[in-house]
Amino acid sequence: METTIKPPLTDRINFRAITFAGIVLFLLGWPVYTFVSETVTHGIHNRGSYKEVDLKAIGFFEMNPATATLKDIPQQYRELDGQKVQLSGEIYSPLTAAGRLSEFTLVYSIAKCCFGGPPKVQERVFATVAPGKKVEAGEGTYYDVVGTLHVTMKRDPKSGTLVEVYRMDVDSVKPSK
Repeated sequence: METTIKPPLTDRINFRAITFAGIVLFLLGWPVYTFVSETVTHGIHNRGSYKEVDLKAIGFFEMNPATATLKDIPQQYRELDGQKVQLSGEIYSPLTAAGRLSEFTLVYSIAKCCFGGPPKVQERVFATVAPGKKVEAGEGTYYDVVGTLHVTMKRDPKSGTLVEVYRMDVDSVKPSK
C-alpha cells in the first residue's frame, strides 16, 4: 500500500492571492458599507452626549420656499429640533472673511453646494454664538460645530418666502480633523 504525502500548507495556499482578494474586498466593501450606513441612519449618528449629523443629508430634499411647511422637512430631521448636534462644514460669513465671529452660516461646501447658484434654504444652517462670546474661524476650512439645533420656518415678512429652516445655538467650533 502506497501512502501519499500531502504537500505543506504553504504550498497548497497562495497567500498572495488571499492578500489580493482581501484588499479588493476591503476597497469595494468600505464604500458599500458607508453608503448603506448613511442610507439607513439618514446621516444621524448618536455619539452619546450629542448626535453627529451629516450636513449634506439634512438639506438633501426638495421643498418649495413659497409654500413649504414643517411637514415638508423629513421627520428624522424635524426630530433633531432642540437636540445637541455636531455638524461639519464650511463657514460663510458676509461680515468678515476670517476672524472672531458671533454669527455665521454653515454649509457642507461653499464651492459644491453653490455651483448652480446659492444654496437652497434647507442646505444652510444659520449659527449664532452665545452673547459675549465669539469664535475664531475663517472661510475655506471645514469646521466641526457643536450646539443646539432648531428646526424653524422663518419667513421673509414682506414676500412670505421661507428664509430659514435650520438655526443653531453654537457651543464650540473647531477645525475638522
